[in-house]
Amino acid sequence: MNADTLQDMLPGFSSEALGSQAVFRVALHALSHPGRPLAMPIEAECPEGGHRTSAVLLLALLDADCTLWVSPTLARSPTVAWLRFHTGCRCVDSANQADFVWVAQCDAVPELTTFSQGSDVDPQGSSTVVLDIPEFQGGERLHLSGPGIQTTQDLEVRGLPANFVAKWAANHAAFPRGVDVYLATHTEVCGLPRTTRITSDSAMEA
Repeated sequence: MNADTLQDMLPGFSSEALGSQAVFRVALHALSHPGRPLAMPIEAECPEGGHRTSAVLLLALLDADCTLWVSPTLARSPTVAWLRFHTGCRCVDSANQADFVWVAQCDAVPELTTFSQGSDVDPQGSSTVVLDIPEFQGGERLHLSGPGIQTTQDLEVRGLPANFVAKWAANHAAFPRGVDVYLATHTEVCGLPRTTRITSDSAMEA
């Protein structure tokens, strides 16, 4: 990273402590209450490339001990250098080596089994996956159940990869292994922990 790059680098959170804490609370709440889209506080100047919601989420979650894999569109954007500068994270070339994964809305989503699955002894060694999506309205209707959900939670999502429900079923069945996923629009984030069971109307009709 040369001097010109540093000079043009956008700042992170306007208040490092308060901004990070606010985002971290939303991230925890999203996984504790699966399927609920939550407004993301965006108190940072984010570069072009990927959803700002995802950018500040990773800005709060990453640190110098974390590895990050990003999809091709993001790899060509200034966002990666911004995250590396502010968090100290390391970028890796293989998705299965990454603690965190970020996939842009326009890019293909790798199979969930591509990412690090953790192990029965160390399930927290798995990847946390952030997927940029268009919105939480007008798309496929999902029905969620499991820890953090009193009965069922319905969620409409546009932009999920093909056969996501079937792929998620395999991820859920691998518990305690498997990945946790955040779905992010331009303004909201929704958590899908591996403990959540997901069905859909289309899957039930098939």
